[in-house]
Amino acid sequence: MTTKRIISKTYTLPQTKLVLITLLLLFFALFAVWRQRRRAVAVVCLVLFWALGAGWLSAPLLHLAQRGFEATSTPQDVHFASRTTFILLGGGTRYDSEKHLVPKRDAFTRIVVTADLYRDCRRAGGACRVIVSGGNPQHHEQAEADNYAPFLLARGVSASDLVIENESLNTYQNARNVAGIVQPEPDESLILITSAYHMERSLLAFNAFGLDTQAFTSNVRQPQATFFPGSRGFIDAETALHELVGLARFRVYRRLGLY
Repeated sequence: MTTKRIISKTYTLPQTKLVLITLLLLFFALFAVWRQRRRAVAVVCLVLFWALGAGWLSAPLLHLAQRGFEATSTPQDVHFASRTTFILLGGGTRYDSEKHLVPKRDAFTRIVVTADLYRDCRRAGGACRVIVSGGNPQHHEQAEADNYAPFLLARGVSASDLVIENESLNTYQNARNVAGIVQPEPDESLILITSAYHMERSLLAFNAFGLDTQAFTSNVRQPQATFFPGSRGFIDAETALHELVGLARFRVYRRLGLY
């Protein structure tokens, strides 16, 4: 049996994360325009970026983004029905040291968790399937869903139970496209698998399409505050700001009737 696919027929620019770059450009603009306060602008800029990189500001931002999902889920949190669908959301791809395209770290954790839950579901005796949703917003050589599929198959997911949705470029499109596939039955459980920082926005998006999903948190980021700035602090800040801005945008769009 072959895996069901949704093939992308349109080209969409990737969602580039520009939150921190935008802040940097804003400070440069203030430095250029507000000449009488250049020293103050420079000091504020340095303090802000130190606080982000060292974790003193990125940590509370990340805690805010992960609010309500501060602990990883366990199999005991899941209710398997006579039919259970696991929805795995994409989390990006990267090139490893050998130039192979592989799932990003958080995405790989989601894959492992999904495969484990699928095997538990099969042992429980129900009908189980996995929908992996993720297009190619990074414009790599392969969509996220296509890249993740071999890892799921290698961990015991049957090809006949695997559905690939490789067209969506953001969380809203994940929900929209999966809603077109699922068509849940009255006794079917839908289990949504993603990272803690991404869960609230994901639940809101799927709810907007009438899908009542159980949240399964695959992993939680644990920020650390240090004295010296590092890449981890900036990554945490970027991740948190991306999600918080995305949540605000979703709510505004819903109020305006655009979503």
